[in-house]
Amino acid sequence: MNKTLKWFLNKLQIKTSEPEVIWKAKTLLGEGTLWVPSQSSIFFVDIKKKKILIFNLKTSKKKTIKLDKEIGFLSHIKKNIFILGLKSELRVVNLKTKKTLNSIIIEKDKPLNRLNDGKTDPEGRLWFGSMDNLERNIQNGSLYCLDKKLKLNKVDEKYIITNGPAFINEKNFYHTDSRLKNIYKIKVNSKLKLIKKKIFLKFNKKIGSPDGMTIDNKNNLWVCHFGGACITVYNSRGKKIHKIDLPAKNITNCAFGGVNNSELFITSAIKGLKKSDIKKYNLSGSLFKVKTNCKGITSKSFRILQ
Repeated sequence: MNKTLKWFLNKLQIKTSEPEVIWKAKTLLGEGTLWVPSQSSIFFVDIKKKKILIFNLKTSKKKTIKLDKEIGFLSHIKKNIFILGLKSELRVVNLKTKKTLNSIIIEKDKPLNRLNDGKTDPEGRLWFGSMDNLERNIQNGSLYCLDKKLKLNKVDEKYIITNGPAFINEKNFYHTDSRLKNIYKIKVNSKLKLIKKKIFLKFNKKIGSPDGMTIDNKNNLWVCHFGGACITVYNSRGKKIHKIDLPAKNITNCAFGGVNNSELFITSAIKGLKKSDIKKYNLSGSLFKVKTNCKGITSKSFRILQ
């Protein structure tokens, strides 16, 4: 191998640091990682404890906000205004004043459902999924997109446990059914109608279930393994190119942020663990940080047309 080729291959190789615990939050079901650059903070949630948790990277200050409903995710709009994905509701809130500015009820006909994972796409639209809150083996979940005019669009349905999404561009993205262990590659048209859906990856039982995901600026997909104690990275052809082992069994969500958008923040969950698991993975429920030689795609704020 000549020196030029070796240098090129080393430059392409993903490198990551050992995971660092930055908050032993003991989340029952940590989720919804969101980096907000203007606040130098990583936001995440504990679904079952109905909490938003905020860690400021500059000051290392921690803040917890208690809510009245289970929360699957949050997305930044501007300043202290966020949109929260709650049980049966999207709620626009000023987190500083606690004032509710808007509320959109979701799935009135499915009172046992809740919202799970959600992210904004490159256009600033909000994508999120619903699922059966009792986690029964029923296809009660759907995939939605809330556009800039606050119009709710149902894009896909018949999911058991929705997770992701992770966006390649405004029309192509990955989305997951964790129960089926499938990661789908989905294409929509300009009217948000699904025009193509195929299985991109299928996990086997030994490595857990695909959970939250994110994409770096090389279009590599970083996937959290619930029950698998790791994150794996896949290129656009579905080839595994990197793995991060973590001292927690249920890895739930991840987002790039921090210095140069090259630090990966990772949530985990205690939910469903046996006593022997908790003993072995005693940092379960923590928020982790991993330094990388990659850069994430900066998450867009949710845009509302005035």
